[in-house]
Amino acid sequence: MSEFEPLVRFGLLLVRPGMLIAAAPPFGAAYAPMPVRLGLTLLFTLALTPVIAVPVSVGLIDLALVVTREMAVGLSIAFGIRALIAGAEFAGHLTSFQLGFSYGSIVDPQSGVRNSMFAALYANLALITFFMLNGHHMLLRAVAASYTQIPLGLGRVDGSLVAAVTGMLGIIFVLGVRLAMPLILVLLVVEMALGLIARAAPGINLMVVSQPLRIVIGLLVVASILAMAPGLVARYITPSLEAGMRAAVAFR
Repeated sequence: MSEFEPLVRFGLLLVRPGMLIAAAPPFGAAYAPMPVRLGLTLLFTLALTPVIAVPVSVGLIDLALVVTREMAVGLSIAFGIRALIAGAEFAGHLTSFQLGFSYGSIVDPQSGVRNSMFAALYANLALITFFMLNGHHMLLRAVAASYTQIPLGLGRVDGSLVAAVTGMLGIIFVLGVRLAMPLILVLLVVEMALGLIARAAPGINLMVVSQPLRIVIGLLVVASILAMAPGLVARYITPSLEAGMRAAVAFR
């Protein structure tokens, strides 16, 4: 076992950054090819090797528990950024539903599920904003700093995990609603105006007129939303990272 000990220690150090790169939107899913993800994992692990303390020797059962805990920590940090992207996708779904575009859902190659084009647009916009603000640097620094609060070894699941998960879900809902709210309010006013027109001129066929009008006005509003969306997404990058770290700390 002693001759394999350096390999086992390096393998333990691979797990946390490996799960982050496999699951975090900037690196994981279909955002990057598998060789790129493997290369990033190896490079990141090699950079961490000189500064991270690894348990000298652990038994087989303890080794399995340590690996499971490291996977949970890496996934928790990654899910914080996934919450940010999911919030943008939620806004896209609300937009598609309001404009009547949800019938034309397509298969999104990035998530592998049926997704509306506005959800894909908002998700890519959030991802580009994340890169432009060097959020991927912040994410990698957060993983490196996590070894100070959550060192390699055995641990336990804390009750704060529930609150951390609730915080991630709150980010998804609040960001999604805030991105879609201007469109929802404008279309609500349009619906009220169309209702008044229907009462004043019953002979107008609103079933024919209303949908094109809603689409034109809605697309104009979406164009204005896209101009302010990066600023709103940028405000939720740090809270998303903090929510991921809170979930990870629950496993210390």
